This record gives sequence, structure tokens and C-alpha cells, in this order.
Amino acid sequence: MDFRLSEDQLLLAEGVRDYLAGTHGPAVLRRLDAGPNRDPAIWQGLVAMGLPGLCVPEAQGGLGMGLVEAALIALECGRACLAEPLVDTAFVAVPWLLARGETAGLGEVAAGTRKIALPHAANPWVADGDGTALASVDPLRNLATAPAGASDDPHLFNLGALMCAAQLVGLGEAMLGQATEYAKIRQQFGQPVGAFQAIKHQLASVAVAVEFARPVVWRAAAALQAGEASAALHVSHAKLAATDAAILAAETAIQVHGAMGYTYEVDLHFWMKRAWALAGAWGSRAFHLARIDAGVIGGSHPIGPEHTFA
Repeated sequence: MDFRLSEDQLLLAEGVRDYLAGTHGPAVLRRLDAGPNRDPAIWQGLVAMGLPGLCVPEAQGGLGMGLVEAALIALECGRACLAEPLVDTAFVAVPWLLARGETAGLGEVAAGTRKIALPHAANPWVADGDGTALASVDPLRNLATAPAGASDDPHLFNLGALMCAAQLVGLGEAMLGQATEYAKIRQQFGQPVGAFQAIKHQLASVAVAVEFARPVVWRAAAALQAGEASAALHVSHAKLAATDAAILAAETAIQVHGAMGYTYEVDLHFWMKRAWALAGAWGSRAFHLARIDAGVIGGSHPIGPEHTFA
């Protein structure tokens, strides 16, 4: 079996990365933070690329792609610290509705005229004006308390956790990049701090954590797409690995910046706050670790290389 991403998948992710890098940089984040944190022009740009309809079947006007492609784009959304609720609408809600056989209205999602917020009993939801507002550490997330009777569907939960993990990997990559660039220009004792062995080791540890989390996310996406019995374990593994990588990236980037990363004057704080917010979304670290423990020790779905590659 070939586990590599295809050239088309990589080109799709690269195209989205380039687009977001040119249209959703730190200056845009500061503008959104200072005023209304939603911009119709940004959403229309995403619509023009066909991203809201990525998972919508072609018969409803979408691209008909799967969860691996969605996770690839969710990673790029994390890298750009995207403010728009693209991931929640297109990569969580749409696949869940398709799994339930509910296709009505998906054409409107693909056209960008409908956004879907699906509340789950496990966590606050991205409501964008609906429901009772809830404060977030991330000022660019419009949260609300989950209403009474919110779904507790495990498939919806796993989709949310998977896409959350993908965003965390992108956030980790972005913060690593920012810390690395700052280490090249910040001077101490007449040379860049990046020349010091201790800084190199810290940044290398982050790079390893991010690199090890990325394939775990792709594995979880493929397992969930295929409906594998062990998919929930793979999702928890992805959420755990991605959370740890992103939090390590945030802590290291703050240290490299000399703790200035906490301040509003440094762009890093936007990515740091998003990582903090997503670390507890769709199941805490403790929840996913417990689910992995239960699966490894006496679980009904055995895992390990002898089963994964059977």
C-alpha cells in the first residue's frame, strides 16, 4: 500500500497555502481583531477557490473530495490562523451530514451562501451570532454554549477532533517558522540567538514533534474515511500528538522571543491563542489519552504493526 500523498493532493494544499499567505497575514488578523472579526471578502475568496464545497458531492456542486484532502486544507487553515469558520462548516458539518444521508442544502454550502454550525454536547461551538455568546481565549473565534439537546453523535465528535488536530499541526508549523525567523535576527553577545546550541535544540524538538504528528493526522483521516473499527483510536492519537506539538511550539516560540510572544505587539500571540483554544476543543488531552489507554490495554480493537499492516 502506498501511504504517500498524491501529487494532486499536495498541489491542492500548496495552492491554498499560497492563497492564504497572500490574503490572510498578520495585518489582516490585527484588522479583524480591532473590528468585526468576519470579513465577507475573505469568505468569498474561499468560495472562489471552491473550499466550502470541497467535500460536497459533485452532484450538489461541490468537488467531491474526502477527509484526507479536508485535513490537508484544515492544516493550511491552522497555518494561516484563519478566522472564517471554513473548517467547522465544510470539513466537519458536511461529512457528518453526508454520513447521515442528509444532502439537502449542501449546494448552498458549496456556493458559500450557507454556513453550518453543529453544536456537540462535548464542547462550545462556533456559532457566528447564534446562541448564547461565550468568551474565548482566541478573540477570532465566535463561540456559543451548546444548546440543550445538542448532538452527542460520536462520528461528529471524531470529525471535529480530527480537523482540530489538523489545524493544530498547521499552527505548530507556523509558530516554529516564526520562532526560527526571529532567532535569525535577535542578537545576543554579538550574534543571532539562533546560533546558540540551546536554541537549536529547542527548535529541533519542535520540528520533530510536528513532523511526527503530521502522518498521524493523515492516518486518522484515512481511517475515519474508510470507516475502520479503530478509527476513534487513530483520531485520539492524532489529537494528542497534534496538541502536544502545537503547545510545545507555542512555549518554545515564546521563549525564543524572550517572552515577548505573550504581548500584543508580536504577531505570534494570534497563533498561540488559537493553539490554546483548540487544545481543549473536541475533547481534552486527558480525554483522548484515556481513550488511547483504553484501546491499547484490553481494547476491543487491537492496534499495533501486526494489525495495522496486516
